[in-house]
Amino acid sequence: MFRLGVIGAAWLFASAAQAVTVTVTDEVGAVIATVMVTQTVTAGRKLDTSDGGYATPGKTEVVDPEVTRFTDANGTANLPDRAAGLTYRLRKPGFRDAYVSTAQPGETPPTVALVRETDPIALAEAKPANAWLGALDIGDADTKRHFMLQCAFCHQQGNAFIRMDRTPQLWSDVIYRMIGYGSRLSTHDQETLAAKLSEGYRKLRENPSLVPDVAPWSPVLASATITEWPIGDLMSQTHDMLVAANGLVYVADNIQDRLYETNPLTDEITVYKIPHLPGDAPGGLLAGRLKTFPRHDSTSNAHSLAESARDGHLFITPSAQRRIVEFDPVTKAFKLHEIGGGFYPHTIRIDARDRVWFTLALSNQIGKLDRSTGRFTLYDLPTRGFREWLSVRLIGVLFRLINWGVPLSHWLPIDRNATGTPLPYGIEVTPNGKVWFARLHTDEIGVLDPDTGEIRMIRTPFKGPRRLRADNAGNLWIAAFPESAIARYVPSTGTFTRFDLPVLPKDSDTPYSLNVDRPRGIVWVNGNQSDSLYALDIATGTWRVFPLTRRGSFTRDVEFAPDGTVYTAISNFPGWHVETMQPTLIRVQP
Repeated sequence: MFRLGVIGAAWLFASAAQAVTVTVTDEVGAVIATVMVTQTVTAGRKLDTSDGGYATPGKTEVVDPEVTRFTDANGTANLPDRAAGLTYRLRKPGFRDAYVSTAQPGETPPTVALVRETDPIALAEAKPANAWLGALDIGDADTKRHFMLQCAFCHQQGNAFIRMDRTPQLWSDVIYRMIGYGSRLSTHDQETLAAKLSEGYRKLRENPSLVPDVAPWSPVLASATITEWPIGDLMSQTHDMLVAANGLVYVADNIQDRLYETNPLTDEITVYKIPHLPGDAPGGLLAGRLKTFPRHDSTSNAHSLAESARDGHLFITPSAQRRIVEFDPVTKAFKLHEIGGGFYPHTIRIDARDRVWFTLALSNQIGKLDRSTGRFTLYDLPTRGFREWLSVRLIGVLFRLINWGVPLSHWLPIDRNATGTPLPYGIEVTPNGKVWFARLHTDEIGVLDPDTGEIRMIRTPFKGPRRLRADNAGNLWIAAFPESAIARYVPSTGTFTRFDLPVLPKDSDTPYSLNVDRPRGIVWVNGNQSDSLYALDIATGTWRVFPLTRRGSFTRDVEFAPDGTVYTAISNFPGWHVETMQPTLIRVQP
């Protein structure tokens, strides 16, 4: 049995008079189940764009979210009556999208007849990116995994923007640019992949029947509701997020240095700008990374968030600075804490003693901010030999040279092990107070004892451990990014158990992150190539899959409200890869 908490959605269950029923059939009048019905206020309220394309900082505004439900066995879906003219988009794999509008509040839309799609090109184009990625032939399995690890962590592979016609030279130009953004694609693959990608996608475009079907949507979706609030725009990279104890949801915009505060009960959104200090260069310490990006307003690159249980303050890692950002949700004041060392503060967590722990991805360290003293401690992690030790030691110098225009990242040789950038990534504090972390490029997890400073590294039987979270028993759940799987590690026995994602085609997704809903024993996983969220019931080992409403939905984080409501956010880099080019905060009520 799949166990979920009681969900309070007052507008959904108040009374039949407050709901609008949508009925869907096929061309011959037979009802269709599991049709995705997305409701939009036709002339809805949106965020203003007065501050350089973004909402005025500190000004609270009300927006009209989109609401999605799925038809039941009777072909019907109930959605809220929102006292406005409404537009409905109806979508189901194998059918053409349909749209219907109502002009008056409370007006029931006419029965919608979906038309089956028979054009093989249109059928292939409607499939999520993972179907194209799974069918893409670029060589052996190791090459494919390396490609997925290094070329699918900012955006999807196989979506409409990626699979378009490009010559090998154009692909070479793209690869060159992506190396500048931080990909560690091996030097050999940089030289050979361009022709393979050009030919591989051309073959699929010309033979759409080679793009396989994906798993059908489950009838249990009839009980689910998805709500979306617009945050950011096509130039945003809304990264990690947090459901705070005050009930508000916070999302960091990585390349616009903004913090979005959303009240899901009132639809109010407030935007706050992370302070820029005098002397902070555009792009921060990674100025060269965004030099060619069309528009950004960042010196910090706001990345990951954590909340102090003591006072509710939020702590944010700005990956382009050597500092930690503190935000007071009551006074709305920011405070900047200078670390004094390290490079690329990444994922952040706070322990029961109110100590702030974070990874420093490019200097191969774990950082700690002791709030009681205001002091930072940096813990060096082991390296894989002298070359990597030297690269880590010189990382600040290397990036200074890159920012001056010396293209070191393009001519320094890179192997498939990404020697020189071990990349400590996700971090977690288990119930016993130990600090665990994942190291993406070394295929390891590690544990730090806060009392002794002792560090122990553990090899993983899979590639690309990205982010990890603990369950109630202190077991670690780890995203195996290029392997379409997650794994459980039991510290008491030292054993790993693999759980393959329920994705078709097999091995076609890249789970960026996961989180454990501890009260309900459910692991939620970002399916960022498949436009979906996966949910694994730990007790039974059963999966559920929740399709997201926009094609190209690349998500990086999962958070929960106390009742089991799930939140994620569309986090493409670049933002315009998502359908409608509008990133959203997403609430899933299962």
